[in-house]
Amino acid sequence: MTSQHPLTIVAEHNDFFVIEKPPGLSFHSEEGPGFVVLAEQQLNEKLFAVHRLDKVTSGLIILARSSQAAAEFTRLFTAHEVEKFYLALSDAKPKKKQGWVKGDMAKSRRSSFKLLKTTQNPAITRFYSLSVAANLRGYILKPYSGKTHQLRVALKSLAAPILGDVLYGGTPCDRTYLHAYALCFTWQSERFEFICKPNSNTQFGQLIEHDNFQSWQTPWNLDW
Repeated sequence: MTSQHPLTIVAEHNDFFVIEKPPGLSFHSEEGPGFVVLAEQQLNEKLFAVHRLDKVTSGLIILARSSQAAAEFTRLFTAHEVEKFYLALSDAKPKKKQGWVKGDMAKSRRSSFKLLKTTQNPAITRFYSLSVAANLRGYILKPYSGKTHQLRVALKSLAAPILGDVLYGGTPCDRTYLHAYALCFTWQSERFEFICKPNSNTQFGQLIEHDNFQSWQTPWNLDW
């Protein structure tokens, strides 16, 4: 990711931007400038991170435009008042096709995590899925908590690791097929809803073009 490929600005507000993060771009700067630094360079202003995505994950990120806005967004995220919806693909058959995944998460090997049977401080995820091809299933997931690698671990626990997510046993592919698809929240008494479809020139295209994807176009209206 270089400055020759500008980030896609999904929305601009006096208090925040909503920006699409490409897959494979670190959120924070590592070897080169990360997502936040690239956004600041492109928009020529100081921006404040209020949530993050894994390097492998694409999709919607909010960046606040002031420390005051950042503090309020941090409060909203901490109180789980920002609804987040993700899309994923897997080429494995899941233990169940919809429902809940709940359990505590613990560190495992190689900077990965595992799901435990205990529920003292659980990661909570609800999901629906649909078959999009002979060996490909699409998922829409709503996390009710904000744990590191939560959705990747959830699908691994269903015996359906995300396509391309080799850390969790997924089939190697051109990318990890996890995308931050939609956000909705209330800001200063106004409701905001944002959607960002993944790149249809990838395996995600089979999901987006599927007839049954229609009901996922407004994810906040699904029966969560």
